[in-house]
Amino acid sequence: MSDIRHSLLRRDALSAAKEVLYHLDIYFSSQLQNAPLPLVDKGPAELLEEFLFQVPKERGAPPKRLNSLQELQLLEIMCNYFQEQTKDSVRQIIFSSLFSPQGNKADDSRMALLGKLVSMAVAVCRVPVLECAAFWLQRTPAVYCVRLARALVDDYCNLVPGSIQTLKQIFSASPRFCCQFITSVTALYDLSSDDLIPPSDLLELIVSWIFEDPRLILITFLNTPIAANLPIGFLELTPLTGLIRWCVKAPLAYKRKKKASLSNGHPPSKIAKDSTSGEDRDCHQLYSKLHLSVLQVLMMLQGHLTEKNLYGRLGLVPFDHVVPLVEEISRLSDELNPLNASKEIELALDRLAQALQVAMASGALLCTRDDLRTVCSRLPHNNLLQLVISGPVQQPTHGALPPGFYPHIHTPPLGYPAHAAHPALPAHPALPAHPVQTFIPGMTFPYRPIR
Repeated sequence: MSDIRHSLLRRDALSAAKEVLYHLDIYFSSQLQNAPLPLVDKGPAELLEEFLFQVPKERGAPPKRLNSLQELQLLEIMCNYFQEQTKDSVRQIIFSSLFSPQGNKADDSRMALLGKLVSMAVAVCRVPVLECAAFWLQRTPAVYCVRLARALVDDYCNLVPGSIQTLKQIFSASPRFCCQFITSVTALYDLSSDDLIPPSDLLELIVSWIFEDPRLILITFLNTPIAANLPIGFLELTPLTGLIRWCVKAPLAYKRKKKASLSNGHPPSKIAKDSTSGEDRDCHQLYSKLHLSVLQVLMMLQGHLTEKNLYGRLGLVPFDHVVPLVEEISRLSDELNPLNASKEIELALDRLAQALQVAMASGALLCTRDDLRTVCSRLPHNNLLQLVISGPVQQPTHGALPPGFYPHIHTPPLGYPAHAAHPALPAHPALPAHPVQTFIPGMTFPYRPIR
């Protein structure tokens, strides 16, 4: 590697970067013939950091910087390389060696370049780069995945109005990337503050993807070998938990946002108020559509979990994530005046109850009713939630029942004793018999139509 480095030092930045990719391609192609998952040695890693991420090898040396045109040309070189490399295994390991965080000073440059590369791949629809990014999101700690998601949201939702349509079009090109992007976005925007409410354009994009094909959010789960114990600190297999959080917390989060805007001492103008009200109303309709799609996906899961022999062993909606969600709902309900937010609280609890019931029935949520009672004990009263945490009524076993007899469907309410049987009512005295009307065939019945 030292000879390669000396030859690269004599080149300009762009040709040196292109040469590094060429040598890495040869190196990893030969390595993959001997081992299915070769390790990245120190030498190739140092070449990458020095000639692609412009991190000087000598201590104290000033960092090199590419100008904007050179950076754009570097991104084009990398996009073209991944597009032209036909072996998926080589693409994956080079992408991983380029952008896997190493815990050193090159990570900031690494993440900045990754965000720009994926953003360019979305713009020009470079599917190989998007597929590599999807696998990267699956194998990288969530804290870095959130950084990539934020970079894409900034580029396509905040920087240029209307550019969200470009991001929307990759749905059919790389569903796997879309699935991982949704998972990372739901981890980024957790609605814990007004700044972490997803932008309306982003919400509309994700709802349109999922409503068109709800199975999109199961792509990673269905196409990945899975162990029962998932690693901690990485993105979840599906965005289900994050999407449930969005649907349940949205009514309360938007109410909190509206309350904060009214209490800042500057009441909005009528035009601004009408615009905000219309936008919030559109968002609430989107959350309703999203909630329906999430319930549909949860109902599919029992068959998929059984097929993978994971039913009862893998909770795709972890109970450890349900607990903080319930705590957040309880805190928000207390923070908002229940007298002024009763409809929002009721809607949030209804959605929570529906999601919990369907998730438990499908095997996505592994917990007992007692666990739910303990966790939900501090929530405001909600009839549907009470039914869910109480569970179905268990009927006692009956012996042979006489024909026409049906057992009671419901047991008496808790705290109320069963009523004693009423005494038999006395028999009524016989009524006098009426004279029998004799039928006379020859008599006509006078018929007059009603006018």
